[in-house]
Amino acid sequence: MTESTMKPPKKALTPVKWMREHLFSTWYNALLTVVVGYLVVTSVGPILNWALFDANFQGADASDCTGAGACWLFIDQRLNFFIYGFYPDELQWRVDLMFLLLAVAFVPQFIERFPARKWFGIFGMTGLPLIGYFLIPGGTFGLEAVESTKWGGLMLTLILAYIGILASLPIGILLALGRRSEMPIIRGISIVFIEVWRAVPLITVLFMASVMLPLFLPEGMNFEKLMRALIGITLWQSAYMAEVIRGGLQAIPRGQYEAADALGLGYWRKMGLVVLPQALKLVIPGIVNTFISLFKDTTLVLIIGLFDVLGTVQSTVTDPAWQNVAVEGYVFVAFCFWIFCFGISRYSQNLERKLDTGHKT
Repeated sequence: MTESTMKPPKKALTPVKWMREHLFSTWYNALLTVVVGYLVVTSVGPILNWALFDANFQGADASDCTGAGACWLFIDQRLNFFIYGFYPDELQWRVDLMFLLLAVAFVPQFIERFPARKWFGIFGMTGLPLIGYFLIPGGTFGLEAVESTKWGGLMLTLILAYIGILASLPIGILLALGRRSEMPIIRGISIVFIEVWRAVPLITVLFMASVMLPLFLPEGMNFEKLMRALIGITLWQSAYMAEVIRGGLQAIPRGQYEAADALGLGYWRKMGLVVLPQALKLVIPGIVNTFISLFKDTTLVLIIGLFDVLGTVQSTVTDPAWQNVAVEGYVFVAFCFWIFCFGISRYSQNLERKLDTGHKT
């Protein structure tokens, strides 16, 4: 490496210098730092008292909650419902097994030097959905059938988000390629599909899929409510995903297309080997942002009678046996969503760093 390509040495900052540069660089930054610091200091104590020191963690029922702090006993007593919904207790080992396989597939993705990490990821995108297709509903291989109306809680949230993410990405890629196609019919169909679905709120899509769609189906033909919701979520999300990927395709220099053509590559090989890998790398933040948005939008299925983790909490806080526990329930829901959304975000950042080749000479 020559002197002209060497990076300048990083400037060492002591804590005092860092605070001077980032927190007290100007008089208004110093004032803002002091105000924010005061608000943090004055609020941390009451929050800790409510959440930990004065909270109730053990007991048999709501009468054991003193009211001085959080009643986490409520979460402990209803945790089974918040995770599994109405799934039969004796069959919940199936859901636990899927949770375990989900962790086996994706936890290694956060460990840089984990052996065979790629194959665990491939299993998570191919084998895991296939196993879940037979294991969760049952009815095959001697497994007792469980109707989808009994699914709920965190289990249902993960099912909706996972299937929506896996299905919307390839459909979105095809729609993005179709919108940039030179064939007018393919391009027109793709444009109409994307613009129509993007112009409709998800809550309307779910309502139409649940209430209106059965009215247009032939007599005797019907889909389960969960299946209709999954189809609506996937198609709606695919339209947004297509626009994100189209942005990546437009960012690829024209020379990359011409180079692939010069090598004699056909359309699909050119896209699969040259263009799409670069385009997808460029729009990783946009793709992940769309995934996180989908994960949070799964709470809208409550309007069609499906009880995800938020729905199970909302249905429980109205129970006369438990009073004034709404805050604890919503904190639990927020924590569940934060865990998964933060994990997705961190993985995307690791993936960006791994695929970043801009520093290489």
